[in-house]
Amino acid sequence: MTEISKYGEFGLIKHLTKDIQYVQQSTKKGVGDDCAVMDFGTKKVLMTTDMLLEGIHFNLEYVPLKHLGYKAAVVNFSDIYAMNGTPTQITVSLGISKRFSVEDIEALYSGIRLACERYHVDLVGGDTCASMTWLTISITCLGTAAAKDIVYRNGAKLNDLICVSGNLGTAYMGLQLLERERLANAEQPDFAGKEYLLERQLKPEARRDILEALRKAGVKPTAMMDVSDGLSSELLHICTQSGVGCCIYEDKLPIDFEAAALAEEMNLNIVTCALNGGEDYELLFTCSLDDYEKLIPVDDLYIIGHITKPEFGCNLIGRNGEELPLKAQGWNAFEE
Repeated sequence: MTEISKYGEFGLIKHLTKDIQYVQQSTKKGVGDDCAVMDFGTKKVLMTTDMLLEGIHFNLEYVPLKHLGYKAAVVNFSDIYAMNGTPTQITVSLGISKRFSVEDIEALYSGIRLACERYHVDLVGGDTCASMTWLTISITCLGTAAAKDIVYRNGAKLNDLICVSGNLGTAYMGLQLLERERLANAEQPDFAGKEYLLERQLKPEARRDILEALRKAGVKPTAMMDVSDGLSSELLHICTQSGVGCCIYEDKLPIDFEAAALAEEMNLNIVTCALNGGEDYELLFTCSLDDYEKLIPVDDLYIIGHITKPEFGCNLIGRNGEELPLKAQGWNAFEE
């Protein structure tokens, strides 16, 4: 018997789907990107799905149900944006145990509905069923994009710039803060001055604004993903699928002051957290070197490196010039 942990999340998906042959002409892109792509006429339809399991992806000891609903919807929207598309509809399926009341599920749905209102997405259906144990949330999101606008993971080219929005490691530090206070079992958790870290973990936002700014600047990424499993893991996906290497610089990584301060307080390396923390839901993308001047005015966007030849590998250049190989140490659902 082979343990699932031997493959890991993405290895298992690759193993299970390696022999799938598509028979529908409308299927243009299947397993292996942020979304599937289907052709139904003048526009392409994007589809993604995401499952959240209590005890694995969230802890209701400190995650409010309204926040959970909002986050569950937004992480799906983020996948659509990562393909340079626009989310349009979602379906929501729930596995609910007897320990939840109608009012609990209303709170969860209020968060989902708030996310839909803010991102102009319609909630069009789903399913509910009884669960023997904990809460399960599964959301499927549809979106649209013109064929010429879709950005995949496999388009990075030699000398392309590597860019990321927002900041990295902040959601992870928010999680560490929540876990620390939970384990301390304090009557009054100490969150003073750290509200931004909590927001990044409990109520993330999809970066629709970055795509709008890039379109206004006349820039189309060559490859793109959202940062859900950690920068290192996502960048390695892009490089592997594009057949290239990369070089990023430690001193170019966007790191929030609050996150850095908490990391020092907790004896954590903030650079390691930024590279591997996950759940930031920022956009990571590559674009042509020719677009450099267009990128400079874009707010909350950072150039952190460039694409290299594949034989050079994928590396981080430290503050003292040392070269360190990037490793996929981000979130893996099947690791203990």
